[in-house]
Amino acid sequence: MKIGIKKLPHAQDLPLPHYATQGSAGLDLLAAIDADIDLKPGARMAVATGIAIELPLGVEAQVRPRSGLALNHGITCLNSPGTIDSDYRGEIKAILINHSDVVFKISHGMKIAQMVIARHEQAELVEVDTLSDSARGAGGFGSTGMTVKS
Repeated sequence: MKIGIKKLPHAQDLPLPHYATQGSAGLDLLAAIDADIDLKPGARMAVATGIAIELPLGVEAQVRPRSGLALNHGITCLNSPGTIDSDYRGEIKAILINHSDVVFKISHGMKIAQMVIARHEQAELVEVDTLSDSARGAGGFGSTGMTVKS
């Protein structure tokens, strides 16, 4: 699948998003910022990536956290995954939050998130009076327990 991508002026010196390995599902997104940002503990902000994309109908892009930032620094994407719809043409930004107890410095060109491209469908909702029975029923929020039963 080919996707149109536009580099914005504040990202001209940065490479396009890319897959780090042959088996990667996510494309690395980089911070396209003019000056370093100190993300304080508990703070959140939308960090520019300097790109805009044109997705085909039936395809979305998902902005997701990077596991290393989450584990090693407590930095994650607040609305994960963040959905980019096929009709959006604005700049992609990553909404980052600092869950650690120390300031995290974000610098120009730093890998801040990843973007996964995925196909999707739009469902036709049909209002009904009843739903079929299932083994789980209305059980949710931990109703299946915390351990595997043997």
